[in-house]
Amino acid sequence: QVQLVESGGGLVQTGASLTLSCAASGETACIETMAWYRQGLGKERELVASLANGGYTYYSDSVKGRFIVSRDNAKNAVYLQMNSLKPEDTAVYSCNADCFFDSTLYDYWGQGTQVTVSS
Repeated sequence: QVQLVESGGGLVQTGASLTLSCAASGETACIETMAWYRQGLGKERELVASLANGGYTYYSDSVKGRFIVSRDNAKNAVYLQMNSLKPEDTAVYSCNADCFFDSTLYDYWGQGTQVTVSS
């Protein structure tokens, strides 16, 4: 089992920056990829950014060049630095971890943190 706890959400103005944090605990040694997803009101959940153990990084086109995902393996944490925020970035942001254990891939989620960008 892996537990994920996000923090750092809030209300900011357009153009501001915000950094989200996700702390993992439990059987963290099995984690392969950590990612950030978001879901705006009335919208489908969207993969925002991910960072695999081998260093492969993914960004959605909507955040590429503005957001930076990073990991601190010593702290079992993943971060999402969000710059030049836009109202369309408003969403609940959730941390996700893929854990490969005993030939099975498990999917873990945090509870989510609200990010609201005012115009």
